[in-house]
Amino acid sequence: MIALLEAKRAGLFARNAWIPNIVAGIIVGVVALPLGMAFAIASGVKPEQGIYTAIIAGLAVSIFGGTRVQIAGPTGAFIVILAGVVADHGVSGLQTATLMAGVMLLVMGLARLGGVIRFIPAPVIIGFTAGIGVIIWVGQWKDFFGLPTVEGRQFHEKLLFLFKHLPQLDFMTTFLAMASLLIVIYAPRIPRMSRVPGPLVALIVLTAAQSIFHFPTVATIGSTFGEIPRGLPGFSMPDLSPDTMLSLIGPAFTIAMLGAIESLLSAVVADNMTGTRHNSNQELFGQGLANIVAPMFAGFAATGAIARTATNIRNGGNSPIAGIVHAIVLILVLLVFAPLAKNIPLATLAAILFIVSWNMSQPRVVIHTLRRAPKSDVFILLVTFFLTVFTDLVLAVNIGVIVAMLLFLKKMADSIKVRVQNEKTLKREFAHTSGLKLPKHTAVFVVEGPIFFAAVESFEQALSETARDREAVVVRMRYVPFIDGTALQALEKVLAELLEQGTIVVLTEVNASVKSMLSRMGLVRKLGNDHFIAAVPDALDFVQQLLDKRAEKLAQEESESPAGLDTQAEAAVVDTDGADITADELPPAAQEPKKRDTVATDELKKAHSEGRAEPVGSNQVSKEKGSSDKDSEDSS
Repeated sequence: MIALLEAKRAGLFARNAWIPNIVAGIIVGVVALPLGMAFAIASGVKPEQGIYTAIIAGLAVSIFGGTRVQIAGPTGAFIVILAGVVADHGVSGLQTATLMAGVMLLVMGLARLGGVIRFIPAPVIIGFTAGIGVIIWVGQWKDFFGLPTVEGRQFHEKLLFLFKHLPQLDFMTTFLAMASLLIVIYAPRIPRMSRVPGPLVALIVLTAAQSIFHFPTVATIGSTFGEIPRGLPGFSMPDLSPDTMLSLIGPAFTIAMLGAIESLLSAVVADNMTGTRHNSNQELFGQGLANIVAPMFAGFAATGAIARTATNIRNGGNSPIAGIVHAIVLILVLLVFAPLAKNIPLATLAAILFIVSWNMSQPRVVIHTLRRAPKSDVFILLVTFFLTVFTDLVLAVNIGVIVAMLLFLKKMADSIKVRVQNEKTLKREFAHTSGLKLPKHTAVFVVEGPIFFAAVESFEQALSETARDREAVVVRMRYVPFIDGTALQALEKVLAELLEQGTIVVLTEVNASVKSMLSRMGLVRKLGNDHFIAAVPDALDFVQQLLDKRAEKLAQEESESPAGLDTQAEAAVVDTDGADITADELPPAAQEPKKRDTVATDELKKAHSEGRAEPVGSNQVSKEKGSSDKDSEDSS
C-alpha cells in the first residue's frame, strides 16, 4: 500500500484533489470498457471476462501497487500468449496459469527483484513489442473484414489463409470497421471532443447503427458470445492439480515475465510524465496479487496498461483514487448497461485493436532505431522481432537477451587494453616526482578495463609475450574495476611463468576488491604482500632495490666459485715477506693440488732410481690432474 501512503503524505487525498481524480477515473473506465472486451475476445475468452479482469486488477494494483497513477487490466501484449494457452489448455488452463504467474510475481516482489527487469536491453523490448503489434493487427483481420474462421497455428499459416480468403470479405462488416477506424482516429480532433475517447465514440455510434438496422452479416457480441450477464462473477478456484500445474509452468513463467516487463515499463512512463518515482518491488507485489485474485473471479492475466495510465495522467489523475474510480465505473457498466452490449459489432472492436497494435508497434521508434542505432542494436531488434512474429515470444526474448549479452561481452573484451609505458611517458605522468627512473630491463604495463573470461586470451597473450625477456615487470591495475575467476587463473598462469623465469613481478594501484580476489586465489601469498605497492614511483624504487640486491648476490657468488678459490690458494703459498708456508698451514682448498704435486715428484724420483722411463701411475696422475683441471674449468 505504498502508493496510497505516499499519496496521503503528498496531500493528494485532500478535498480539492478528489474531483480531478474522479474525472480521470471516469474517463479511464470508459476507455477500459471496449479495450477490456476487445482484449478478452482476441485472447480467446468471453468479453465480460475482460471487464472482470479490469475491475479486479484495477483495484488491486491501485491499492497495493508501487505507482500512484498506474491503471492495470488486460493488455494487448498478453494476447499472443493467452490465445496460445487457451488453444492448448482451455480457459480453465489459462486461469490456472494466471494464478501461478501471480504467485511468481508476488515472490519476485518479496525477493526484491524489481530491478532485474532493467537488464533487458531496449532493442529486445522494442523488437518483441513491435512483433506483438504485428501479430495483433493480423489477428484482427477476420473480424475487421468478416472473413471465415482462420485455420493454422503458425503466423505464416494464418497470414496465407487470410490472403487466400480476402476476396470473400463481407462488405458491410468492412464498411462498419472502416467507419469505426475513422471515428477512433478523428473524433478527438473535433472541437470540444478532445477529451472524449475515440474508442468510446466509435462504440456508441456503431452499436446504435447495428441496433437500428440489424445488419444480418455483421457479427456482434450477442451473436457470437450471447448477452453479457448483468452483475459480478462468483468465486471459483482454478484447477490446481499437480499435473495441470506442471504442464503450465512454462506459460505461467512467460505471463509473469511479460507482466513484470509491461507493468514496470508503464511505471517508468508514469514517472516521466508526473516527475514521481515508483517502487518496482511493490509494483510487482501488487501485480502478483492482482493476478492471483483475478482468476478466482473469472478473470485472466493483467498488467499495467501504458495507454490507460497515460490517459489517466493527461486527464488529471495523480493518486490511486483514479484507479479505484475506474474500477467502480466498470462495475456500474456491468450492473446497468450489460444488456446493451449484445449489439456491439466485433468489427468495431477489431478497429480499436488496429489502433492499439499500431501504437504498440511504435513505428517511429522502430524506424529511428533502424536508422540511427549501432548495427549491433539493429541486429538484436530484427532478430527479436522476426522470432516473435514467426516462432514464439519466449524464444524471441530469450535469444534476444542472449545475443545482446554476447555482443556486449565482445565489446567489453575488445575494450580491454594492455599497453607498455616507457620512461618518457612515466616521467610525464609523474612530473611531480623528482628523480623517477625506469630500471633497466623492466617493463611497466598498464591494464585498462575489466579482466573477465571473454578478455582473458588477449590479456594473457599481451602480458606474456611482452614480458618474456624482462628482468622485472610492473603491472598497473588502476583501471581494472573487477576480475573474475577465469581471469584470475590466467593471471596466475602468467605470473607463474614469469616467476619461473626469475622475473621480478610487482603489482601496483590494485583496488581493494581486486586485491581481495587475488588474496582468495593465493596470489598475494605467492608473490608476497610487499610486491603489492600502492604508488607507481614506489613500485619502481622497490624494483630497483631488488635488482641491485640480485646484482650484488651474483657478484658474490662469482667470487666464491672454484676458479677463484684456486687463485686464492696459489697466492697464499707465499706470504707478503716471501716466507715459505708449510702445506699444513694452507687452506683445505689449496692443500689438494700441493699433495698431488708431492706425490708426482716422489714417483719420478723412484722411477729414475729403478731405471724406468716414467713412474708407475704417472699416466693416472696426469689424467686425474687433467680431469681435475677440466672440472675446475667447467665449474668456473
